[in-house]
Amino acid sequence: MAAEQAPDGYLFDLYRRYIGEPEDRTDVYVGFGLFLGGIGLAIVALLLFLWGNTHEARSAGYFAWVGPAYALAMVSLPVVMLGIVTLLPSERRMLYTSIGGAAITVAAVAGFLVVYPHHWNGYNNNYTVQVVAVYAVGLAGITASTGAALIAHYLDMAQQAEVVATDDEDDDPDVTDAEVQQDIDDAMDGVELSWGGVEKTEHKRLSFSEDDFDDVTVDTNVGTTTTRSSGVDAQVAGLKGLKGGETKQTTSSSTVDDQTAKLKELREQQRAEELATADEKSAVETVTSPIAKLLDRIRDLTRRN
Repeated sequence: MAAEQAPDGYLFDLYRRYIGEPEDRTDVYVGFGLFLGGIGLAIVALLLFLWGNTHEARSAGYFAWVGPAYALAMVSLPVVMLGIVTLLPSERRMLYTSIGGAAITVAAVAGFLVVYPHHWNGYNNNYTVQVVAVYAVGLAGITASTGAALIAHYLDMAQQAEVVATDDEDDDPDVTDAEVQQDIDDAMDGVELSWGGVEKTEHKRLSFSEDDFDDVTVDTNVGTTTTRSSGVDAQVAGLKGLKGGETKQTTSSSTVDDQTAKLKELREQQRAEELATADEKSAVETVTSPIAKLLDRIRDLTRRN
C-alpha cells in the first residue's frame, strides 16, 4: 500500500487561497523565497541606513554603512517583483523577461558599489547618470513582465468564473408549460376515475358467492335500473380535470344573497342524490327479495321432510 502523502504546508495553503492550484512545487518554493527574501533585504537596508546616519556625514564610517544600504534597497525591489512573476501561473517568456530585467538591475547595483562614493553625485568622473539609466532599464523590464503576469492571471480567473457560471445555468434548464402538461398527461394516461374512488365496471350483473343456489335455477341476467341525478354527473365531470384534459378558471363576482341561494340549491341537490341512492337500494331489494323468500320456503320444505 502506498504511503500517505505528507501535507504541503502553510505556503501551499496560501498559494491555493490567493492564486489557485499550483502546477509545480518548485515554483511555489522559489516564488515565496524570492518574495520574502526581497522584503528581508529591504528591512536590512533600512537598518543599515539608520545605523550609518549615526556617524558623521560623509565620513568613512558613514559611507561604509550607507553604501551597502543603498545597494540592498536597489536589489530588494526587483527581487520582490521576480518572486511575484514566479508565483503566478504565467507564460515562460514573462518569467525570462523578469529574470533579464533583474540581471540588468543587479549589474547596475554592482556599478553603483564601484563608483560610490568617489565618482558619485558630482564628484570626480560622476557616473551617477549611467548607473541610474541602466538600473531604470532593468527595472522597467521587470515591472512590465510583472504587470503582464498579473493581468493574465486576472483574465484567467475571470474566464474560469464565467465557465463555472455557464455550467450552473446548463445544469438547470428552463422547463416550459407545454412540457409540464405533457408530463401530467403521460402520468394520467390510462387512469380511470369514478365517483368516490370506486373502480369503474361496465357490467350490470349480480353475483353471489353462496352455495345455496345449487338446486335452484335463478336468472342472473336480471337488469337493474340505475337512476342518477344531474348533480352526480356534474361532479363526475368535474373530476375529469384531474387528468389534465379539462381546466376551468372561474372568477366569482356574486353577492352574499347569490351565494346563499347557491348553498340552498346545493343542499337540495344532495338530498336528491340521497333519494336516488335509496331508489337504487330499493331496486336491488326488489330483485333479491323474491329470491330470499324462495330460499326460505325451500329450507322449510327441507326441514319438514
